[in-house]
Amino acid sequence: MTAGNDSVLELLPMVFAAPNEALTRAEGVLAADPPPLHASVAHQVIGIWQRDFGDTRLALAHLRRARDLAARADSPEREADVLATLGVALVHSGRTREGLAAFERGVARGTGHTRARVLFRRAYVWWVLGRHKEALEDVRRAIPVLRQADDVIWTARALTLRATVHLALGSVERADADFTAAERLWDTTGQEHDKADAVESRGLAAFRSGDVPAALRLLDEAEERYAKLGTPTFMLTIRRCEVLMAAGLAPEALAEADAATAALDGIGGQSTRRAELLLVAARAARLAGEPRTSLARAALAVRLFAGQRRTWYETHARLVLIEARAATGRGSGRLVADAAAVAERLAAFGAPAAPEASLLAGRIALGLGWTADAERHLAVAARSRHGGPPLARMTGWAAQALRARAAGSARGVLEACRRGLDVLDDHRMTLGASELRARATAQGAELAALAQEASLVSGGPRRLLVWSERWRATVLTAPPTRPPADPALLSGMTAFREIAARAEEARTDGGRPVPALEREQRRLEREIRSRTLHMRGGAPGDGDRFDVGRLLRRLGDGVRLVELAVLDGRVHVLLCGQGRVRRFEAGLLAEAEREAEHVQAGLRRLAHPGAEARLPLVEAAGARLQELLLGPAAAHLGSGPVVVVPPGRLHRVPWALLPTLRERVLSVSPSASSWLRARDTAPPPGGRQVLVRGPGLASGGAEVTELAERYGVRAGGAGGVPGAAGAVPGTPGAGVHPARAAASFARDVSRTTVLEGDAARVPRVLRELDGAASAHIAAHGTFRADSPLFSSLRMADGPLIVHDFERLDRSPYRIILSCCDTARFASVGADELLGLVTALLPLGTAGVVACSAPVNDEAVVPLMLALHKGLDAGLSLAEALRDARAALPDDAVHRATGWAFSAFGAA
Repeated sequence: MTAGNDSVLELLPMVFAAPNEALTRAEGVLAADPPPLHASVAHQVIGIWQRDFGDTRLALAHLRRARDLAARADSPEREADVLATLGVALVHSGRTREGLAAFERGVARGTGHTRARVLFRRAYVWWVLGRHKEALEDVRRAIPVLRQADDVIWTARALTLRATVHLALGSVERADADFTAAERLWDTTGQEHDKADAVESRGLAAFRSGDVPAALRLLDEAEERYAKLGTPTFMLTIRRCEVLMAAGLAPEALAEADAATAALDGIGGQSTRRAELLLVAARAARLAGEPRTSLARAALAVRLFAGQRRTWYETHARLVLIEARAATGRGSGRLVADAAAVAERLAAFGAPAAPEASLLAGRIALGLGWTADAERHLAVAARSRHGGPPLARMTGWAAQALRARAAGSARGVLEACRRGLDVLDDHRMTLGASELRARATAQGAELAALAQEASLVSGGPRRLLVWSERWRATVLTAPPTRPPADPALLSGMTAFREIAARAEEARTDGGRPVPALEREQRRLEREIRSRTLHMRGGAPGDGDRFDVGRLLRRLGDGVRLVELAVLDGRVHVLLCGQGRVRRFEAGLLAEAEREAEHVQAGLRRLAHPGAEARLPLVEAAGARLQELLLGPAAAHLGSGPVVVVPPGRLHRVPWALLPTLRERVLSVSPSASSWLRARDTAPPPGGRQVLVRGPGLASGGAEVTELAERYGVRAGGAGGVPGAAGAVPGTPGAGVHPARAAASFARDVSRTTVLEGDAARVPRVLRELDGAASAHIAAHGTFRADSPLFSSLRMADGPLIVHDFERLDRSPYRIILSCCDTARFASVGADELLGLVTALLPLGTAGVVACSAPVNDEAVVPLMLALHKGLDAGLSLAEALRDARAALPDDAVHRATGWAFSAFGAA
């Protein structure tokens, strides 16, 4: 490398454009025994690299050497520049006083353009320290000088910093203006690292404005840019974790923050970043329901921030610490005082988190019975309900609801809850991914619980039903946004399917997993999920509000709908039918959950011959479940069909096992609203029927072969179903149940396609399923509790996952899934379910038969054949399943198989 002054100075901008190349060249300069001025630049470049991407101790050693060499070269401007870089490194290493002193000397030594650069870096340090007023003052002084010098790079950096400070103070519009101006400047440069930082900053701005999908997309794009440069992304991790928490993905945020902390410690990285990662981990742990983990992380963050003299961050960490203490049941007068003090400090800083602290103080005071203190704090928090991002307004409405409850105003509670949940509804509908919509509902759980409590006290069963529906299975109220026609997403899904199939084949052949294939499968899963989370939802809208009168009219006199609501841990049964809603108290939810797990264990054992002795135990457990879940309501069900609407935490109950439900026409629905939509869904024209048989079934999917013979078709072919052609007798909504109309139509004029062997590949299966009247899929089912939208059905070319079904224009009107675990769900958010069945219901499917437990493959065959016999006779899914159970042999294996299957919806 030449020793020319200009060429050496070019290394400084290069460290942010191509950091690794700049490091190599700087080391080359030092190897050539350069003069002090050039050596100072080289040491500064190495110090910057180590400060941002490596060991801060090495960074400080190189930067002190650069400062001394600049002094030897008698260059005040060079010395001022190095002092600014050293000041940043000192602050990041936790030596705040020394860092600020270095800046004082740097400002004094530099002039003009150099001093403006020093002021910019000091403004950055003020931002790191949470001293936003000082940061804005220094950057205000720096920007005009940088612009006058036509210094594009440093002007863009200063604008980006000012925008970031504006965001910290809640000024999103000002931040947007500065980010836009900075990005225009970056487009004229080759500063790739700074460009990546600009994309990251736009992601932060999108998040602060409430656009979670855009924030995730931009942060992922920034991460890809950083990866090409080979630079660590600790600040991006912190911001991404904030977005994940807002999206209801707190466990993921905690895992990412802890992993980043470990990586930072491994390289001896910045102490300031370590404290920030601990703070975000503490917040994530609290939201993930791990208060003790939150306590540990927050306490350490408080100590680090205090030592770094970062009062802004220390105060935020104290807020999380108090929240974690409150979550462990440590309510006390001292805790109220601490929360109030934190709220005052945050308000003085202009921090958007101030209302959260006031709400916390008010909530703890209410728990202690200190109503006057609670009112004072809650009134302050309630001011945020009229402006700001959605979650800030929800904080305000939660405070207002608590104020109304303390004042004894049920009407005030319900109004505040309604307004707060409306805000969250609008926010949810901006999210395109069904997973994000479901998880975001957790942010409204307190409001929903307060409304149900107020309804129970003053409103009667009808009002309680309305509020139970208001926040139950809301993700099913609208179809998820269709995944984009993104070539990268489609190729990723194809690659995932191929790798998953190879991994499964390797496990089957050798009995051992293949780590390389499993790692690649996990990578592809992360990529697919990441791209689907980027999807934006449609415009906010009210949708259909639940109408109790409409439900009762549709139920008529013969059908009973049983909706289970949980208040203070106890199950309340809302029995709807005969024009009225009645309420009964049943048992404790926790006891019912334990009993349901015992039943599941019993059904797993009964799936294997030789376990007949357990049958009486399982039946007795079913009787106990009935008492816990239905209580006295069981005696008032009448003799007609029953629709059960359980809360998410009871999704694994095999309802047909309960004595009073065993011989009934029984269906299950995630909500009464969902049942109404299914009830009113018309079958598609054409009556197409699809039979699919996947590989590896113990029975060989024998029912598909027999059904194909019954309908007179070959694999991969289509043929008419025997029966006289003719018009459908009646139309849905005009006196004939849509399910009966569908059955008649399918029996008379349908076309049946059978897919098995190599024909049962995912693309072909999806084409045939789209818009079909009915589908029967016999394939191994896998439920993924860790990632429910990757729950799958095994096809010839690999897994058919929930994300695949979401690409259908219209899923089949009826679907029969004759495989294990297809009716298992993950309970997320306030009362949401993620899984295969719930993915189908918003996409046009009105009825599903699926299984909630492992079953005996061979025993499934007669059940499925009897089920189809009933459907061919014009019965609904629930009617046909009831009759199919009754037709099975009366032994333990077949009875357990029948109990494990449920009919969902109303087809």
